[in-house]
Amino acid sequence: MNAHDIIIRPIISEKSMDQLADKKYTFEVKKSATKVQIRQAVEEIFNVKVVSVTTSVVLGKVKRMGATSGKRADWKKATVKLSADSKTIEFFEGLA
Repeated sequence: MNAHDIIIRPIISEKSMDQLADKKYTFEVKKSATKVQIRQAVEEIFNVKVVSVTTSVVLGKVKRMGATSGKRADWKKATVKLSADSKTIEFFEGLA
């Protein structure tokens, strides 16, 4: 599995922006990816040193349009903490 297949997109929210000071970055990742695979993918793509990875599965919301109801897809979120001596991820620099 390619590193770019594991990391789908960065999560840009108020909570994730507040965690940038602690060198914590949040990504949407492939649902079948393990913590070890996520760590290796982030280290390979951004050339940083990862200390820890926490993951959670976000359940999709049930949405209704009149009498018809459907459900959004479930997805996996990973929060990655970088080491103190590691450089920051440039993608998030201009957003904070």
